Amino acid sequence: MTLADQVQASLTAAMRSQDALRRDTLRMVAAAAYNAEKAARRPLTDDEYLGVLTREVKTRRESVEAYEKGGRDDLVAREMAEIAIISEFLPRPLTDDELRVMVADAIDETGATSARDLGRVMAVLSPRTRGRADGKVASGLVAQELARRDLAGHEHEA
Repeated sequence: MTLADQVQASLTAAMRSQDALRRDTLRMVAAAAYNAEKAARRPLTDDEYLGVLTREVKTRRESVEAYEKGGRDDLVAREMAEIAIISEFLPRPLTDDELRVMVADAIDETGATSARDLGRVMAVLSPRTRGRADGKVASGLVAQELARRDLAGHEHEA
């Protein structure tokens, strides 16, 4: 069963059980996926559908931050509930330790030695962590590790 089929089946179940929040959230996800399919002019792969789900969660997280600043706790609660619903279809998030191991492996694999190589490392790392780790967090860890290795390399030269 594809990811799209899983979302559709869950949407149908939500409609039958009259779960309005779940129904509306999954309809928004399905609409975003439909728009992505129209733009691509073909059905989405599971990986592309995962990208849509990830973007939907990211959008809601940004909304949560804005609503918190505005003191709109009612809207924060709704966005958090929507994030929880969408997250059911995402793979299990990576732990910090798992992400650090993947970062180190990607750096070793690309032979990166300095911050200039960040793009090359992220090109290898991003497909492996899609939907399982925040891109900004991963990029920050890559930058930290490259800086640490660069500093360690310079100490050995001195």
